[in-house]
Amino acid sequence: MKVDAGGYAATIDAAGDGARAAEADGFDGWWAVETQVDPFLACAVAAERTERIEIGTGIAVALARNPMTVALQANDLQALSGGRFGLGLGSQIKPHITRRYSMPWSKPAARMREFILAIRAIWECWETGGDLAFEGEFYTHTLMAPFFNPGPNPHGNPKILLAAVGPLMTEAAGEVADGVLIHGFSTERYLREATLPALERGWAKAGRGGKEFEITAPAFVVARETEEEIAAGVEFIRQQIAFYGSTPAYRPVLELHGWGDLQDELKAMTKQGKWDSMSELIDDGMLNTFAVIGTPEEAIAEIRRRYADIATRIQLSVPQERDDRRWRSLFEELRNT
Repeated sequence: MKVDAGGYAATIDAAGDGARAAEADGFDGWWAVETQVDPFLACAVAAERTERIEIGTGIAVALARNPMTVALQANDLQALSGGRFGLGLGSQIKPHITRRYSMPWSKPAARMREFILAIRAIWECWETGGDLAFEGEFYTHTLMAPFFNPGPNPHGNPKILLAAVGPLMTEAAGEVADGVLIHGFSTERYLREATLPALERGWAKAGRGGKEFEITAPAFVVARETEEEIAAGVEFIRQQIAFYGSTPAYRPVLELHGWGDLQDELKAMTKQGKWDSMSELIDDGMLNTFAVIGTPEEAIAEIRRRYADIATRIQLSVPQERDDRRWRSLFEELRNT
């Protein structure tokens, strides 16, 4: 299991520094998040400031873009990083796509499946010099003059990982992507009972197995030493669970555990502007079902228990004040899982 760092940053410069620090800390990968900065620009700066670590978008909002622009950006980053780039894509949810990005929304899983197939068709055109002839329900790419063709990437095409929660999106990931980015708002039970069967259906459609397929583990993890640090981390996780639980797209996870009605309560609170009170609805049982909490040794042991036979990578955060040798030893425990 590879150990990755998240790339939350308020500026591009901070993102680059974060990637450099993650490499120095011994992480295997660093993933730029699309919040306050452009994840492709963040990865470009990260590629320039690092030498070994894998970098990627985790995630870039695909449906705010089009396959051609994403194919070109990913191709450039693969070349710039010397083959260390991973293209992590996600659909986002309807309000953001239509109201924040002013882009069309319909059949998100079908769109994402076609988006990835279109990117692969574009890359194949560049690699082989053949005609570009992709015609789908949502995207059509049939023009590629030599002037706009960068040619084959010397490092090969980047891997594509698709963020997924629901069964249709997860099945699409299994069919057309190289890996799935499991949302933090997931549980071990949901991963085993809903995610894996959907991936297997996708693999069957593609006529392949899941041997080389990457699966990230859910990453609500509080691995700290003092009671104060653990308490602060727990409160943050409660807020995150409440926030995501208010989103209808994530209801299937709650439904599996018999918590479906909570989604209605949380959604009503968002409409009332009661954001600060939502975490009070997340009891300890729910918290510990979603999150891994404890000392670093306890947390790593629990991650291994829950996900060692499923996941190929996980995203962790480490405290600023830490024993580097201790954490590197824990990273090695996960890598050897």
